Amino acid sequence: QVQLVESGGGLVQPGGSLRLSCAASGFSLDYYAIGWVRQAPGKGREGVSCISSSDTSLYYPDSVKGRFTISRDTAKNTVYLQMNSLKPEDTAVYYCATALDPECRYSEYDYWGQGTQVTVSS
Repeated sequence: QVQLVESGGGLVQPGGSLRLSCAASGFSLDYYAIGWVRQAPGKGREGVSCISSSDTSLYYPDSVKGRFTISRDTAKNTVYLQMNSLKPEDTAVYYCATALDPECRYSEYDYWGQGTQVTVSS
């Protein structure tokens, strides 16, 4: 069955970096897109980034463009989110998700990981 497992979250100081991983099983990244979504305390979910089956990357909020980079390793069936120059407002639970579609379909994600906490604080 489809399974997504995130890792790599933690506590980091402002300006620091983290790399999140999302290990996928039950389907192949060669054929399906995966996205990252975050939810800050007291706020709704916000799409952060997505990578399609054709390796096209999308970044949704202007606030992460230039700081976050999404990538994938199809041999490991794993997607990464490299986050640099982190800010306190990046604090959130980060989830990876998929709609089992070759293209990024943020509003149609059916499968979600359990999430990993990212806290940016001094």
